[in-house]
Amino acid sequence: MALPLGLSIAARHLLHRRRQTLTSLLGVSLGVAFFIGIASMMQGFQRDFVNRIIDAAPHVTVKDEFRTPPPQPVAIAFPDAVVELRGIKPRDEVRGLRGARAMIDDLEAMPGLAVAPTLSGQILLRFGSKDISANVTGIVPEKERRVTKLEKDLIAGSLEGLYTAANGIIIGEGIAIKAGIGMDDMISVVSPAGVVLRMKVVGIFRSGITLMDNFDTYALMKKAQILQNRPNVINRIRIRLADVEQAADMARTIEARYGYRTESWQEQSSNILGIFVIQNGIMYSTVGAILIVACFGIFNVISTVVYEKTRDIGILKSMGFRDADIRRIFVYEGLIVGIVGMVIGWALGYAIVEGLGAIRFNMEGFVRAQGFVLYRTPKHYVISGLMAVTASTFAAWLPARRASRLNPVDIVRGAA
Repeated sequence: MALPLGLSIAARHLLHRRRQTLTSLLGVSLGVAFFIGIASMMQGFQRDFVNRIIDAAPHVTVKDEFRTPPPQPVAIAFPDAVVELRGIKPRDEVRGLRGARAMIDDLEAMPGLAVAPTLSGQILLRFGSKDISANVTGIVPEKERRVTKLEKDLIAGSLEGLYTAANGIIIGEGIAIKAGIGMDDMISVVSPAGVVLRMKVVGIFRSGITLMDNFDTYALMKKAQILQNRPNVINRIRIRLADVEQAADMARTIEARYGYRTESWQEQSSNILGIFVIQNGIMYSTVGAILIVACFGIFNVISTVVYEKTRDIGILKSMGFRDADIRRIFVYEGLIVGIVGMVIGWALGYAIVEGLGAIRFNMEGFVRAQGFVLYRTPKHYVISGLMAVTASTFAAWLPARRASRLNPVDIVRGAA
């Protein structure tokens, strides 16, 4: 089947300048391919990190602190006093969530919420000659398994072991490796309050988040309260939602209702999520720069064709071609380069993604990984294709408009 006349002329122009056309095609293809590869790699890491955070940590955490500290009594009594008091010793009181039991009952009555009370504090683990600082979290196992995936992360032991042992403790894999601690070992646990307990290791967990594996431990709520010398005290309420996207709104609602600082997972990970925005900016800037270079190539090719085919343009116009017809011929050239480059770029991008997926390595950092975590989605192909075709068409539009404005009389007179 024969091509339309305008499209046929555009194809002949491009084939006439093969080297320049191939250079432009290469630029567009590389831009599309690198976008697919980089986007797959970056968004794969980002989504994997967010999923790990969402699975390992609660969606909302209520803390025994206030976002803004309450004013001192002297400031309330004399708000406009001339004399300013500094260095006022704070009241010595046991920290914790006041009315925690009633608060938990209210939260559990809300639909779509799973609630777990905890008491968190610092401890020192002593095993032989090794001393390791860690965090201990007092939990209620039957509620904890509804809020976090601690039970699924256990590589040895079980949550029920906290009940069967006199003083049971669950430690992270990083702690076990650093101190050489194994299952059923007895370790000494020292708290800042001076309490010392001999505790039995009844579980070891691996979350995949290095910070948690190297510092977190879990014990029964009562044991943690004894260690911290804070009987009947709860300093954290951890909440898991049926809809994780509602975490920020729920955190604001709870904080407005009870006054205590309430953080969603987005707020707790805001520094990391901010880095993701920078990563995406770098990705789009890099691919954009490649496509801009490719567009200059397309602009150069079509501008040269317009210059070389000036007489042909005059002949076409004298045969009845309108300005729009001439413009369409040269826009077709940019469109052809964009579409062909897009298809080649899709193939290269697919090859890059599969090649990255085959690479295996062990990475120890904030998050453990055994290789590149890739996110494969047709969306990357659609976005890269639209960027390539749009950029190529725009690069062709400028010389195409100049070609359509040529006057055939001037062309013939200049030739004569």
